[in-house]
Amino acid sequence: MPMAKTRPHNTLKRLRNHYRLVIMNEDTYEEVVKFRLNRISAYFLLSTVFLLMIGLTTAFIIFTPLKYYLPGTGYGNAKQVKEFRQLKIRTDSIEHTLILQKQYLEDLQKVLKGKTIPIDTNMLKIRNLEKSTF
Repeated sequence: MPMAKTRPHNTLKRLRNHYRLVIMNEDTYEEVVKFRLNRISAYFLLSTVFLLMIGLTTAFIIFTPLKYYLPGTGYGNAKQVKEFRQLKIRTDSIEHTLILQKQYLEDLQKVLKGKTIPIDTNMLKIRNLEKSTF
């Protein structure tokens, strides 16, 4: 069965065929809005709306402080980056201290309740600082 080829003339004719878009009230079936359009005008309309949305989003990001919150945009200064790193280090340090305090309190509760806790039997190797040379 041979395939029907679409001729450029038929394709262009289909693009120029006029269609009617009617928006109706569902309860009364009253026509609220009527549009007469073809495929070319619909394509241009949707393309324009798409480009406007991209433009508005880009403008919103560029001209507002939102750009400082987007990672990888290169905005922000070295001072903010340095402060962020220092805050991250402090947060990690506080978190580590909190874990150690929690472990200490748990061990203290075990001792007060009379439970035995494992004793650390590792030998510490302490250098004699007076005899060692650097």
